[in-house]
Amino acid sequence: MLNSVIVVDDESSIRSAVEQWLSLSGFEVQLFSRAEECLAALPAHYAGVILSDVRMPGIGGLALLAEVHKRDADLPVILLTGHGDVPMAVEAMRDGAYDFLEKPFSPQTLLGSLRRALDKRRLVLENRALHEQADNRAKLDTTLLGVSRGLQTLRRQVLELAALPVNVLIRGETGSGKELVARCLHDFGPRADKPFVALNCAAIPEQLFEAELFGHESGAFTGASGKRIGKLEYADGGTLFLDEIESMPLAQQVKLLRVLQEQKLERLGSNQSIRVDLRIVAATKPDLLDEARAGRFREDLAYRLNVAELRLPPLRERREDIPLLFENFAQSAAQRLGRTFPPLTGAQLSHLLSHDWPGNVRELANVAERQVLGLDEPAPRIDPGQSLAAQQEAFEAQCLRAALTRHKGDVKAVLEELQLPRRTFNEKMQRHGLSREMFVSGS
Repeated sequence: MLNSVIVVDDESSIRSAVEQWLSLSGFEVQLFSRAEECLAALPAHYAGVILSDVRMPGIGGLALLAEVHKRDADLPVILLTGHGDVPMAVEAMRDGAYDFLEKPFSPQTLLGSLRRALDKRRLVLENRALHEQADNRAKLDTTLLGVSRGLQTLRRQVLELAALPVNVLIRGETGSGKELVARCLHDFGPRADKPFVALNCAAIPEQLFEAELFGHESGAFTGASGKRIGKLEYADGGTLFLDEIESMPLAQQVKLLRVLQEQKLERLGSNQSIRVDLRIVAATKPDLLDEARAGRFREDLAYRLNVAELRLPPLRERREDIPLLFENFAQSAAQRLGRTFPPLTGAQLSHLLSHDWPGNVRELANVAERQVLGLDEPAPRIDPGQSLAAQQEAFEAQCLRAALTRHKGDVKAVLEELQLPRRTFNEKMQRHGLSREMFVSGS
């Protein structure tokens, strides 16, 4: 329930009386004697109501109303007026003021107006949140592509975790899209307007790691000719993505743990503590607890990083996503390279679907670009140990997945394309563990 009220009045007696009435009724009250102070402190998407006198030194109530509505046209502003200001207040209501109260007013009158205004504010903010969630879902659908259940689950988890102030550990094989998921956690959360800083822990020599992470002062070590801001400090207010976190030297793990615990750091060559507010998103291929048991990673840091975990399914576990991903990569490459790209043939699609993709999505993107360039690609590997019947079954499942993906789960269209009776189609779907819901966009 919303219960926040900002009171702006240059008369201290009015401010004190209103604060007493509202506090006794359970409201959270902020007091300002000048409109300028209110505007300077007003947060974006303020979840409350502004109660303001009309006549004040400097910016008056009407100018405050206009400025507030430039920032948020739906933020309720209630004006307090003297008797001679009533016509002015009526005009202000035409300009968007929520209500006006003529002095002197009773506590009951004030409370009634505030509660109605807060109810309106709650509905506006709830409606905005619903629209924002819908917009985010639509944007995420076009960023993390896929119709498989695994990708649908991942998108839902990303949206849920993006809004939460917790560190996240991403588990996934090489090339499965860990940095893209980390970027989505940042872009769809409250830190989106702050820095997203990525650091690959395996790409930095151990002797340079501390300077890269914490920064340094001039003369801190040989070659340190000037002050340098480290990745931790640069990510202040935003997100630090630590890829291949299992490669971080043990000595630096201790120092990172201290930063996470105390929310402050010291640059190399300095004794001054610098407070930082950041979210850590780490990515790893192995299990960090297994690494800890082997003595290669600190167990306490593993728990600190793994407040929430996201598992990225490898491409071989979501083969129904391959046609959509390949088409997206091929179209992007064709546009970038000024080429045209013909639709996939049945044989090409079969090859794509039968490959194990050890390099995952990154490997698929490379194959798509090479085909756009007209470079020959080796046929994907097929397990020679499979019987003919097993290979036929696998190919049949691939054909069903591909058709369902192309038609987004439209069974009638799939039946027409594959020229199958409905009963035969249902039997094959059941035998291969498929359902149309797996291929319906947004399900």
